Amino acid sequence: MWRKKMPKIEIDHNKCDGKECAECVDSCPMSIFKLENDGITAGSGVECTLCELCQDLCPSSAITISE
Repeated sequence: MWRKKMPKIEIDHNKCDGKECAECVDSCPMSIFKLENDGITAGSGVECTLCELCQDLCPSSAITISE
């Protein structure tokens, strides 16, 4: 059985503006990102479709997605 390779989602918290921005939380069609304690967290990536919308819309370039 073929399995989709799970993407690795990394957030550079030194660049991320957290709750002040939250563009990734609002834009992700799969709801991978969550706002927790004024910061952003990313789920496991199992549901990620690699659309890279979060990466493209992040104004501080804090998100990196790789396979």
